[in-house]
Amino acid sequence: MRVALFATCFNDTMWPSTPKAVVTLLERLGCAVEFPRAQTCCGQMFTNTGYATESVPLVRSFVETFTPYDAVVVPSGSCTGSVREQHAALARRVGDAGLERAVSELAPRVHELSEFVVDVLGVTEVGAYFPHRVTYHPTCHSLRMIRVGDRPLRLLRAVRGIDLVSLPAAEECCGFGGTFVMKNPDVSVAMGSDKARHVRETGAEVLVAGDNSCLAHVGGLLSRHRAGVRTLHLAEVLAATEDAPWRPGDGVDHEVGS
Repeated sequence: MRVALFATCFNDTMWPSTPKAVVTLLERLGCAVEFPRAQTCCGQMFTNTGYATESVPLVRSFVETFTPYDAVVVPSGSCTGSVREQHAALARRVGDAGLERAVSELAPRVHELSEFVVDVLGVTEVGAYFPHRVTYHPTCHSLRMIRVGDRPLRLLRAVRGIDLVSLPAAEECCGFGGTFVMKNPDVSVAMGSDKARHVRETGAEVLVAGDNSCLAHVGGLLSRHRAGVRTLHLAEVLAATEDAPWRPGDGVDHEVGS
């Protein structure tokens, strides 16, 4: 099986430790992972801000880049949702039947990380070791758009050494919402502050999620509150082992604004 990593532009630009962790994890599970250098943005930023037609070249680029692969793994529920839910609509919008057909053929092979590990590889115990108190935030697109369900939690529960605690009001939005955070900052910060308060209530050392965008928002608020809670992508927890443990301060600091 040919497996490609779609790193996403957000991770590539700000949190490269996450796609690196995906490769580490998948190689441990027996996958040979390729990183197509032609990849770029999935187009979600344009689509969600009203520039749907302008995003179509990015849809074409995605199809051209990833069609040769049997599976495309994405460390983002948000970008996975964009590819699976928006690309076909964008192709229809411009009346390109060939592009719509190509998108429809590729989309089922595009998997959010936890989907790929649990459903495609059939694994929940990935050999991870993470002796820290952790709480998990299910991001909106992973929860409501692509419906990953409890797959991330199943993976986390199988991690050796972990103390996984439930997050109160876990399914409430953190307030990031892409450009929502910029267009509606007061509402966004209020929602994020509620999420940060719930995280503090758990006593967790680490907040984990499948989207770094949401972790950036909540992590920034936790930092301003001097909560002492780190944020970490699911991939980085699953990539950690006794021989290569995670320590606070490793990699890129997710706590923006600190």
